[in-house]
Amino acid sequence: MCYNRPKTGEDDMAPRYRVTLTKEEREQLEAISTKGKRAARTVLYARALLLLDAGEHGPKWIVAKVAEALGTTPRSLEHLKRRFVEDGLSAAIERKRRVKPPREIQFGGEFEAHLLALACSEAPAGKKRWTVRLLAEKMIELKIVTTVSPMTVCNRLKKMNLNLT
Repeated sequence: MCYNRPKTGEDDMAPRYRVTLTKEEREQLEAISTKGKRAARTVLYARALLLLDAGEHGPKWIVAKVAEALGTTPRSLEHLKRRFVEDGLSAAIERKRRVKPPREIQFGGEFEAHLLALACSEAPAGKKRWTVRLLAEKMIELKIVTTVSPMTVCNRLKKMNLNLT
């Protein structure tokens, strides 16, 4: 289905943010893109900003041509330009720091030590050997953990190269 939109006089990809680099910023980006070892994404974004520079020293490429030359999408370049204009050079080319820290480890070394001791002990009365399900239930019963799935127990045993048979 095709919709006819009224023409507003502007292109669909009209530039919303204009990148104008100072001489020092251009030198810094050229150094990033040519010298030393860096993340590929950092080098790519440095090269993109150099090409998108609409200042007096810049080549003033359009977003579509830069995207084609660098093998990226115009949308990612628009986001890059927005980050550069709003947050500055370092925020534009470097990864954003995590706001929320990673989850804390629930089943660490202490859990594995208890699991190993339990798996190596005698099987419960009426059972020939420990099963993964029995181990999980016993870990909860002994209040070592509040909840644990048999799959977690299985993965931990596999990690420790321990076979229940």
